Amino acid sequence: MAVEPCRRSGTAPSLEPGTVVETTAIEDLPRSLMVQYAGASGDYNPLHTDEVYATVVAGYPTVVAHGMLTMGITGRVLTDLVGDGRLRTFGGRFHAPVLPGNSLTVRVEVGDTTVLGDGVTVVELAFTTRTGDGRTVFAGTATATWSDVSRTR
Repeated sequence: MAVEPCRRSGTAPSLEPGTVVETTAIEDLPRSLMVQYAGASGDYNPLHTDEVYATVVAGYPTVVAHGMLTMGITGRVLTDLVGDGRLRTFGGRFHAPVLPGNSLTVRVEVGDTTVLGDGVTVVELAFTTRTGDGRTVFAGTATATWSDVSRTR
């Protein structure tokens, strides 16, 4: 699995509002990772594991990756950016299937920041996960605690 994470772990030079970070999350998604995910999750839906079912019955060109695998790959980019244990919320909407061989790029834009009553800074993040051909497959928002934000509201 070729992963090129942000690997900033809470030490990014800037998470100021308007900052945009884009990184390749995975190149050439292997079928083996999809099978491993099916085993780990217990989700053996034939859409994800059976080529004949996916193509003949469901009408896809091949098997499709689990949505939660796509979400997990995206989440890894977010935690690499803000650091482990800092993600407070994370959610989104699936827009299109991810197929074996797809490469995924995640674009993260930093939104507003808020200082909570206990002095903890929370930063809002908007993200879009796209395939190598630019097709949006997953998009949403997240919030994370952050200690190095130059502008708060």
